[in-house]
Amino acid sequence: MTTTTVTSLPVKDNGRLSPSEQLRLLGNLELDRRFAGALESIDLYPLIATGIEVMQINVGKMCNQTCHHCHVDAGPNRTEIMTRETMEQCVAALAAATIPTVDITGGAPELNPHFRWLVERCTQLGRHVIDRCNLTILLTGPGAGLPEFLACHRVEVICSLPHYGALNTDRQRGEGVFDKSIKALQLLNDVGYGDGKNGLRLVLVTNPSGAYLPPRQESAEAEWKEKLKRRYGIRFDALYTITNIPINRYIEFLIESGNIDRYMQELVAAFNPQAARGVMCRSMVSVGWDGWLYDCDFNQMLEVGVEGRCPRHIRDFDEALLRNRTIAVNEHCFGCTAGQGSSCGGKVA
Repeated sequence: MTTTTVTSLPVKDNGRLSPSEQLRLLGNLELDRRFAGALESIDLYPLIATGIEVMQINVGKMCNQTCHHCHVDAGPNRTEIMTRETMEQCVAALAAATIPTVDITGGAPELNPHFRWLVERCTQLGRHVIDRCNLTILLTGPGAGLPEFLACHRVEVICSLPHYGALNTDRQRGEGVFDKSIKALQLLNDVGYGDGKNGLRLVLVTNPSGAYLPPRQESAEAEWKEKLKRRYGIRFDALYTITNIPINRYIEFLIESGNIDRYMQELVAAFNPQAARGVMCRSMVSVGWDGWLYDCDFNQMLEVGVEGRCPRHIRDFDEALLRNRTIAVNEHCFGCTAGQGSSCGGKVA
């Protein structure tokens, strides 16, 4: 049987749970079944990749926001930033591969001083580029001119917004964030994003503010489109609903609120075989800010690297070895297979 491998890195110095401590905690919970067992029950263990459609690149953990449920544990005081050298290694790997989509994330990826260079190089290679934007960054100095830049390079913008109302958004992201987010969405609309005509795709992402699963994506999208259009004149193409994964700040919220056992049992009970077959890790590879490779963004935050004979760092990238690799799984993976499933592209099933 395949087991997960946690890279040996120092315990966090901020008094919070380290990745290994989080994995140990999840492993010690009394669950009705383990994730590997759930996969075995549908003849899907070990979990094998089906190819690489997306290279997701985390260009740093620095962010202008400190959100309560952030699985990256990002914030203004984080100093981890991808260097130009590592970005060049990412571009070289893409040039030698057939991966069609580059998904740039953070932190606030736009705070990396080489963000625009990376976008330009990836679009020059003919790749579809996604920017994971927190919206408020567009109203800061580093965000000056970004809507126009993103539109010029035909970048798909996927924006995080907890709710179409101020109360729930500010509760999760900080006071005043909602109003700034609305202004940023209006800036994106002004340059053509979300009109459904010119191909400038604008997607919103929501995740619950409490210890529960997200609503059905289709019904939520219809509601959000109506509310945001009527109240603020905002247009967007799609809404992704994402389940909160029990890691980093969110697992600490669950522990502090006394909800860790109940939430994990809810995820286990909602295990969906169809969602499991379509989990995002089967068709992507994740690159950390320092160039180390992972199966997904969540494994990256838990420092669970790729396994087996696969190259471990972007400098050694080998598409042939990575496209059929065995995926490292653990109990947090129940978050991606509950209900309609959850991925960076929204629902799975």
